[in-house]
Amino acid sequence: MSEIPPPTVPPATPPPPGGGSYTPPPPPGGSYTPPPPPPPGGGTAPGSDRTIMLVLSYLGIFALIPLLTKKDDSEVQWHAKNGLALAIVWVVIAIVLAILNFALAMAHIGFLGCGVSSVACIIHCALFIVDIIAMVKAVGGQRFRIPVVTDLGEKM
Repeated sequence: MSEIPPPTVPPATPPPPGGGSYTPPPPPGGSYTPPPPPPPGGGTAPGSDRTIMLVLSYLGIFALIPLLTKKDDSEVQWHAKNGLALAIVWVVIAIVLAILNFALAMAHIGFLGCGVSSVACIIHCALFIVDIIAMVKAVGGQRFRIPVVTDLGEKM
């Protein structure tokens, strides 16, 4: 009778019960070092809300939240002031265009009111795009200087 040689690769072991991690068995004849465990908390510092505060900085009136709560972080403060200044400029432009549109409507010059509304739409879309660009740059660790708005924000 011939003997069957033992298997050269040990059988795979199932993961431990309870949802633990699984480390595969070492390869035959070689050394195996298991990968290091992942850092606790998924790689971010626990309680870190800096990204949320940077995004809030460019969401209009919500810029007051990081402005009033993150007084120790100068970068978040700069973006909050810049975002708040951008929101103020946006509101002032909207009010001026609305008054102009109303005045044209009251003077029964409707065709010019239509033109003002079209210009207002283009301006608001441009401000929205500037808002998004500033938000993306803030999250990426950069500053986006808007000529008049940033100067106004730095004076706050």
